Amino acid sequence: MESSRARRSRRARPSRRRPLLHLALATVAVLGATAGGTVYVKSQAGSDPRPVSSSSPAPSASASASGSQDGEVSVESVAAPETDYDARLASAMKSVSVPGAAAVSVAVLDMDSGNGATYGEGVFDTASIVKADILATLLLQAQDADRGLTAAEKSYATAMIENSDNDAASALWRTIGKAAGLDAANERFGLTDTEGGDDMLWGLTQTTAADQLALLQQVFGDDSLLSEASRTYLKGLMGQIAVGQRWGVSAAADGASWALKNGWLPRSTTGLWDINSIGRVTVDGHDCLLAVLSNGNATQAAGISLVEAAAEAAVSAFTDGDGSASATG
Repeated sequence: MESSRARRSRRARPSRRRPLLHLALATVAVLGATAGGTVYVKSQAGSDPRPVSSSSPAPSASASASGSQDGEVSVESVAAPETDYDARLASAMKSVSVPGAAAVSVAVLDMDSGNGATYGEGVFDTASIVKADILATLLLQAQDADRGLTAAEKSYATAMIENSDNDAASALWRTIGKAAGLDAANERFGLTDTEGGDDMLWGLTQTTAADQLALLQQVFGDDSLLSEASRTYLKGLMGQIAVGQRWGVSAAADGASWALKNGWLPRSTTGLWDINSIGRVTVDGHDCLLAVLSNGNATQAAGISLVEAAAEAAVSAFTDGDGSASATG
């Protein structure tokens, strides 16, 4: 799967970061306050300001205070600055050792709070994680045609997702219209930097961690182009992965509370491995969507270790004791 590829112009453009959902946090701001905690309020027009000591009644900590001519204090709420979860994730990733030639990118979303972040840049080969995208595309096309999947399509889908069967993937790749069909569906799904592989080279589809997170939101989120039945079907298959393939993002999950699709591909030109993992994990009561992409791994085992360490670090940034993001690293 390594013939030379004609890159489309859009692959060369910088990746566009998709905004993730964030929750505002409360802030403490008292306008006109001194560092010592004294608020000055003008008592009447033209008079000297009179201090209100920090022990006196004062506006609430989540408000700003301004004086009026008759000595009254007006209180207005103050917008809180948005927490920088990308920085928190970057801090958590400091604990992950990335071997010399390897590269890793991560995207994570806490589905309960809506907080999310991305780490790392660049475009990666999908390897077999594209199989989740192939099935999502097939399901969307079937919805458009107002039909269910055929018995043959269901058989291929099961083999493709649960066992990562390549022949089944090739059959469904043809069914969806190869790269053209995948790209059309992905445009509707909101994937902006993913491009299907040439001809039958579906494993060389190019993608980003942020795009894979967008795909996971289509599969596991309620705001999706996929029907509830389609989402339930795909999630079910991703929760029944063959025993030997239950690695990757599942390392961050509590027990068996995961659903995933992994991808692994040795590149003949370099002898190095692409190792990827995408899915949903539940940890400390949080449902998190995770996409971890890597390349340049010396061995498959080294790549799996890198992906699992990155998954655990990413989740740790969102699952401290009180449910807010924690900075580790």
